[in-house]
Amino acid sequence: MGSANPDLEPSPGDNPSPPPRPSSFHGRLQLQDFVYQSADAPTPRRSARHAAAAAVSPSPSSSALSTRAATPSPRKRARRSPSPSPSSSGVAKPKPKPKPKPKKKRAPSSGYAPPSVYAHLPLLPDAVCANLLVFFVGLNPGLQTARTGHAYAHPTNTFWKLLFSSGITPVPCTAAEDRQMPARYSLGHTNIVARPSRNGAELSRREMDEGVALLEQKARTWRPECMCVVGKSIWESIWRVRHAGRAVGKSFRYGWQDAAENMGVVEGEWEGARVFVASSTSGLAATLSPAQKQEIWNELGAWVKMRRAERELAAEREAASNA
Repeated sequence: MGSANPDLEPSPGDNPSPPPRPSSFHGRLQLQDFVYQSADAPTPRRSARHAAAAAVSPSPSSSALSTRAATPSPRKRARRSPSPSPSSSGVAKPKPKPKPKPKKKRAPSSGYAPPSVYAHLPLLPDAVCANLLVFFVGLNPGLQTARTGHAYAHPTNTFWKLLFSSGITPVPCTAAEDRQMPARYSLGHTNIVARPSRNGAELSRREMDEGVALLEQKARTWRPECMCVVGKSIWESIWRVRHAGRAVGKSFRYGWQDAAENMGVVEGEWEGARVFVASSTSGLAATLSPAQKQEIWNELGAWVKMRRAERELAAEREAASNA
């Protein structure tokens, strides 16, 4: 029999192998034994001059990189440049003063103006004669009327336009013809306040109320068939004086008034002039529409045309009887 071969592995039936160890660096090769661990390893040599320079200043490459990172480009500087704050500069920069807004033109005052304000302007004389068909009562002369010396002269005033459109005058007339109206068409005009002003707000209630007595006297003197009050505020003054200070209130209406309101009554002799309240013709009066104003004036115009025709017929009959 031959001897056993040592290169051959033992069979499984011979001696059993030990159990496997857990995985680790401590295997059969024992790698930790090959790690170089020497406390006597020399440190790299460096001169003292280079060591001192490295401690004081960084390397050129690192310095250049840090400089580039810290210094923005001109374009970035333009975007980033904030205004210096008071804390950084030490002096607060004054804020620019806002530009002054242009002053608005002041509107003319709408309050009371004493007579001395327009004392340089002349008064407007009445255009009147006996036996008028209509005696128009205005508020007071406006500035344009006072300067020109003609009634209802302002271009925005619709008085002369409404006279023609309503039939009160057979032909269009202008402010320059105001003195001719009594003789031509039996139409006259006066005002409750004689002094001129820019508008009615510059008049006082007292001077308007004081003008009522003078209107009554003019009606008794000239005895027109009709006193036409041109504007609600004028009739409010007349009503207030006649009714012991009581406001007209809901009793107000445009058009013909009751016979009890006739002006210039002479007891036992003359029953007075009938009163017709018309809308204001001032360009500042916008309470009523043009159509509403026209309707009011048409009512007076219809009466004037009727009375004018009756007068002409009576004059023809009188002339025929005297022939």
